Amino acid sequence: MTFTYQWLGQAGFLFHIGGTRFVIDPYLSDSLAEKYQGSRYPHRRMMPPPVRADELDAIDWVLCTHQHTDHMDAQTLLPIHYRNPACRFLVPRAWENKVLEMGIASDRLHTIDFDESLRLNDNIVVTAIPAAHEEMKFTDEGYSWFLGYVITCGNQTIYHSGDCIPYEGLLERLLKFKIDIAFLPVNGRDAIRKENGIPGNFTIDEAVDLCIRAKIPTLVCHHFHMFDFNTANTLELGEVKEKVKGELDVIIPRAG
Repeated sequence: MTFTYQWLGQAGFLFHIGGTRFVIDPYLSDSLAEKYQGSRYPHRRMMPPPVRADELDAIDWVLCTHQHTDHMDAQTLLPIHYRNPACRFLVPRAWENKVLEMGIASDRLHTIDFDESLRLNDNIVVTAIPAAHEEMKFTDEGYSWFLGYVITCGNQTIYHSGDCIPYEGLLERLLKFKIDIAFLPVNGRDAIRKENGIPGNFTIDEAVDLCIRAKIPTLVCHHFHMFDFNTANTLELGEVKEKVKGELDVIIPRAG
């Protein structure tokens, strides 16, 4: 079964597995720059979108991990929705109403919560696990605000954490799967960002440590070079890549 992926920037990836094409967390607009224009953090893109949302065709599924706009963006999801009338959308159950309010058709929307699985087709199964975007949060009904996805496709298993930091029990959850590739955010976190409403993610060292301990042979870094106030130092990423060569394959992708 063929397996390819392309980085769309931030946490977004386009996957082509066998005859199935799906995207996770695409952010291909400038909606955040429009929202935060003139503010302390204007959210101007450091990289242009590698493709327009309305140019993405033959998309079978869109998966979103949580409600933050750089992961669940109406100006990206709706053009994909209109361009691909057979495309279905998978989102955390906590954010079902938010996606419906965007205009996604209810008969094309599927929801999931942690420890649940959904079969996308005969070959691909998605299992949701909790994510801690600096903290775990739940709705009154107990649905997780933040999810990660373990995707099993033939003889390949991938893990996209969404926005996440290490948390108690994460390693044990991952060890239940034989994961081949982990897609992890590496922009880190600090008190200043958190105080200004910008929760953070793994540092590169934490991402590497998790992969080694979870026996995941390949790490694909992401969540950098989108916003200048919330990125990672690519020189540091490169240094870590060289340091763990032979123990872990660290991939620092280029958009597109």
